[in-house]
Amino acid sequence: MTTNTIEHAVRRVIGYMHVNLGQDLTIDDMARTAMFSKFHFTRIFRDVTGTSPGRFLSALRIQEAKRLLVHTDLSVADISSQVGYSSVGTFSSRFKTCVGLSPSAYRDFGGVQPGAPAGSVVRAAVAHSLSLRGRVSLAPGERPGHVFVGLFPGRVRQGQPVRWTTLEGPGLFELRDVPSGTWYVLVHSVPYGHEHQPFDSDGAGLLSVGQHGPVAVHPGALLRPVEIVLRPQGELDPPVLLARFPAAATAPARAAR
Repeated sequence: MTTNTIEHAVRRVIGYMHVNLGQDLTIDDMARTAMFSKFHFTRIFRDVTGTSPGRFLSALRIQEAKRLLVHTDLSVADISSQVGYSSVGTFSSRFKTCVGLSPSAYRDFGGVQPGAPAGSVVRAAVAHSLSLRGRVSLAPGERPGHVFVGLFPGRVRQGQPVRWTTLEGPGLFELRDVPSGTWYVLVHSVPYGHEHQPFDSDGAGLLSVGQHGPVAVHPGALLRPVEIVLRPQGELDPPVLLARFPAAATAPARAAR
């Protein structure tokens, strides 16, 4: 089976997810759409996207909710139902966990995190003050902009990064006091002049993304410098769920500077 055949099947399922965000989709439904067995489908979907079908679907639902909150006057209850949640409480809790703001606050602040990201207060065992250094560069044809670099436990840009920093543009970065664990360095950027654009489905075409990992961190680990190339966000990339941070935001001392 060719890579193109597999990617085409995954794209077909992602399209099916987009059309049916408000429905109760199961892995069986998705596997039938991909025309694979359930076990084989789950494996190839994770191989292609970096995450499970269920997590990808959940991310798409939150992304659409972000768009609706900023661009419509629908109530939070109506939005939660429209993106497939039967409970407003469950939706609101999930939204805040992924985005960093409650649905109402996200709407009030226009999709912008009003202060420093919550990741600055994450508590984790530090592996003897290890630092992770690297360089972010642009793929040919990409437009430069402010860059967010975060350390996450998975490949979806959601929740609280355990360490983070922002850059004025592509270049060198350092994440200090990296905790023990297995992490992914996830990077995203929008071109200068578009910093006001929320990371919802309407603004996804402006996003550039890059990643490195997994990185295993433990006392005595040798953390080699990493190279991350920003490229256009594609259909196979999980959406960026974090609220956009102000361009002026800077990382705290325990993260990176």
